[in-house]
Amino acid sequence: RNVTTREDSQGYSDRQMLMSLILLNLAGGDCVDDLARLEEDSGFSRVLRRVECQGLSRQQRRAQERRWRRERRRTVPSASSMFRYLEGFCNEEAEAGRKSGSAFIPKLSEGLLGLRKVNQDLVNSIQARSPEKTATLDMDATLAETSKKDAFFCYKGFRAYQPLNVFWAEQELVLLSEFRDGNVNAGFEQRRILEESLDILPPDVEKVFVRSDTAGYQVDLLRYMAEGMNSRFGVVGFAVGADVTPALKAEVSRLKESDWQPIKKWDEKRKEWKESGQEWAEVVFVPNWIAHKKDNPDYRYLVSRERLQEQPLPGMEHQLDLPFPTQVCEKQGVYKLHAVITNRDLAGDDLIRWYRDRCGKSEEVHAVMKEDLAGGQLPSKHFGVNAAWWGVMILALNLNLAMKKLVLATVDKVWRNRRLKAVRFLFIGLPGRVVHHARELCIKVGGAKACELLRRAREKILLLAQPLQAQAI
Repeated sequence: RNVTTREDSQGYSDRQMLMSLILLNLAGGDCVDDLARLEEDSGFSRVLRRVECQGLSRQQRRAQERRWRRERRRTVPSASSMFRYLEGFCNEEAEAGRKSGSAFIPKLSEGLLGLRKVNQDLVNSIQARSPEKTATLDMDATLAETSKKDAFFCYKGFRAYQPLNVFWAEQELVLLSEFRDGNVNAGFEQRRILEESLDILPPDVEKVFVRSDTAGYQVDLLRYMAEGMNSRFGVVGFAVGADVTPALKAEVSRLKESDWQPIKKWDEKRKEWKESGQEWAEVVFVPNWIAHKKDNPDYRYLVSRERLQEQPLPGMEHQLDLPFPTQVCEKQGVYKLHAVITNRDLAGDDLIRWYRDRCGKSEEVHAVMKEDLAGGQLPSKHFGVNAAWWGVMILALNLNLAMKKLVLATVDKVWRNRRLKAVRFLFIGLPGRVVHHARELCIKVGGAKACELLRRAREKILLLAQPLQAQAI
């Protein structure tokens, strides 16, 4: 419905093309040539052909067969035909504006917009079956290194692309992912990305919170959230990493030792709170962009510090060249500093722990994108092709997250936190034999434990396929 690149063409349809790439991601392939590995698996090919015809009428099946002038010989497309298909997602006119010296985001082609709508429908479907009233959005960019000569250098000095992802923490889904060049700053147009994310949230979401690192420390973004400029959600509670400027460090130096309070962390094994070696304090700090406006909402600055384990030699404290801001105390030594700006009224330590939760799942998802799925191996020099490849990877990622949450975790809770590598080893990659008998296609799997897992998983999947009213009954 949303992707119609090959609607009037012969051969493979959009559905078959994209499904092949999604299955390639889930199976562990990381390049277009790996489609040949799927084709070599005769059992997989027989099952996939049966799945393609599932639920279709005879007229629809005949129309699908007429897309081939001759007899269809392959189940999944060849690498060459897939490359030609992916090139249809390019917007050459818009991509001509890409330059190494400036940040530029090409306008999305109709195909890329269609992939984004498919992901939105997938998120809505999962929300309908497992509703959440709150959406905590973690905004963060990730670097996908590449050797393509047409790719630009990122801030770390190597060629890369830098997609910006919006992760929905409660649903553990990627709500939106915008593919970008490596030279585009992570904070570039973050307000627009947030506005688009809020627009595509399911209608039954009532409250939104936002977490971001220092890339989100932008006046227009902070004002947009704090002043309730969004017509649907109003004020958005947030916690954003703040730049530790000399002015802010000067205010921190004025704090007394009694102002610092410990940050405790929860020990899951012992079921108790324990010391983390870190401290926090609230700082009265009013930068110029706040002072210039009288009717500003309340902004709070929280600062956390951690004493360096390896202290510098006496007299060398102010000569350190570290990749993070520091504070020198005469008696205690040198501390690592981190600041957060927020409009929430939580206790300081609770808010800092809530803010740091974004580094759990959302950072892990970045690793899954590039290591477990095919996001780390971009196939082309063309920006549009790589953007489409990334968009299909996002669909595979969300499909796997939905599978774990709605199906496997209901069979056994241990599946909820398993990485895709474990899912492949214990579920997807089970050896089986495909047998055709009495017009039935059967898959024989060895081992009672594996058969029971597959049986219970299929029951859950078939239940999800029913209308929501029937599920409620």
